[in-house]
Amino acid sequence: MKSSLSALAILAVTLRSSLAAVAPGINNFVTLDITNKQLAPDGFMRSSYITSAVVRIVLTGDTIVDTVVANGRYPNPPIAAFKGQKLITTINNHLTDTNMRVSTSLNLDGVFTTSANAFNEVAPGNSYTYTHDLGNQAGSFWYHSDLGVQYVDGFRGPLIIYDLHDPHRSLYDIDNLSTIIQFGDWWHNASLGMLAGYEATGVVPVCDTGTVNGVGRFNGGPEVPWSVVNVIPGKRYRMRLINESARNVFTISIDQHQLTIIEADGVATQPLTVDVLEMLAGQRYSVVLTANQPIANYWINAPFTGGSPARNLNQNATLSRGILRYQGAPATDPTTPMTSGPADGIVFKEADLRPLVPETPPQPDITLNLDLTFVPGKVIWNVNNVSYVSPKDPTLLKVMAGQVDASTFDVTENTFILPANKTIQIEFPPTDDDDAHPLHLHGNNFWVIKSMTGDINDVNPIRRDTVGVGGSGTIIRFRTDKPGPWFFHCHIYWHKAAGLATVLLQDPDASRSTVQPSQAWNDLCPTYNALPADQH
Repeated sequence: MKSSLSALAILAVTLRSSLAAVAPGINNFVTLDITNKQLAPDGFMRSSYITSAVVRIVLTGDTIVDTVVANGRYPNPPIAAFKGQKLITTINNHLTDTNMRVSTSLNLDGVFTTSANAFNEVAPGNSYTYTHDLGNQAGSFWYHSDLGVQYVDGFRGPLIIYDLHDPHRSLYDIDNLSTIIQFGDWWHNASLGMLAGYEATGVVPVCDTGTVNGVGRFNGGPEVPWSVVNVIPGKRYRMRLINESARNVFTISIDQHQLTIIEADGVATQPLTVDVLEMLAGQRYSVVLTANQPIANYWINAPFTGGSPARNLNQNATLSRGILRYQGAPATDPTTPMTSGPADGIVFKEADLRPLVPETPPQPDITLNLDLTFVPGKVIWNVNNVSYVSPKDPTLLKVMAGQVDASTFDVTENTFILPANKTIQIEFPPTDDDDAHPLHLHGNNFWVIKSMTGDINDVNPIRRDTVGVGGSGTIIRFRTDKPGPWFFHCHIYWHKAAGLATVLLQDPDASRSTVQPSQAWNDLCPTYNALPADQH
């Protein structure tokens, strides 16, 4: 990965130097070569031969199915940037394996992008350069393909935006690329086949393996060495936890260590110490861990839920884990049992989080009620009785063509037109169970007025960009100060593919006037539309 971060900046991040001594450049150039590669994060090399939804047998002569990765790695290489930079990312699409999507796209989850960077589909053999002004954002983010369910095949990695003047800097000693811990679901089958199976049966695919920093094990599989996070006794670490899964909910703990939350989805929070932290798909947290225990190896526990294990006999959530290794400890597994985490202790509740800087959101000007429902007997999720279908002509192109109103958009675009500089409240009704849909809003974040398991808090709620919807109901609130058609969807990507999404179109007039298309941008759609069907 090429980057304009100076050698001094990279050294500062890598060697734990004070970031305040670094003067990063204005532009940060990154190149991601998107390729197919044969990888086996859990020791299993993917094959296109499938005998059933549960059991896989690899026979001589089977077609080996690749993965989709950036720069040949899974997880993809970390992108390191600094607050205030422009992140200029070039995607070179070298995909060829039509068992999966061979076009691609790039989404920086949680970054306040411009609408011109949204919904860009890069055809195979082509390149595209995205420019993101990072502005005042800092924290833990991630990037992935946003084309269909392609990131199931591996195109996903961390994006960390460092703050030279981090208000939490006094709480930790070390924050570098080695303190990123990524949690993901891994699938032995290629995404297109699983999506076709889902559409045919209505049964959401169940992953084979849970991974920690790209490493995992499954029932009966090889004993792939666990991922190891190294620490020095007495040091305090800012661990950046990222759930990069397409479905799974991970419950994170580290034996004999507490975790102090200081950030949620790129927003600084008041420190909150817990023993157990639940993370939905797409969510991120920074936690401070103090290496104050005897020199030894400790389990990083990451059991997950995401469908019935009976539907995939490979799955064993107990094997979703890594190792926290103190300097001076032997290079062996911990001697303690593998558990799902502490039997007692402080369990994280989202409603207990508070912003570091107190902020009372304005009262709503407009309230929307969104009801999420599944259509029995069909592979369809609805939002207010509408299942989202990606339009032939992108929403932004319709906005740029001239004045718009509700009649401009297909019903299945599920587009809500919102006026500029208003406060919008979205209310999700209670459900009969506590299963959470992780709803994620592109290009914005929002105040969480009511978490799905908490009470209303409109005095000092946290901001984030991915929130659980379900249980006793969820309420969020945001300002329409970022013009553009913003996708608002479930981060269970199988649900997204089945229509669980809307478009929140903020200030269409400003959207039209602020987008200045380049020739490369104008060429994207005709190039993509001219592709044969198997190259979409």
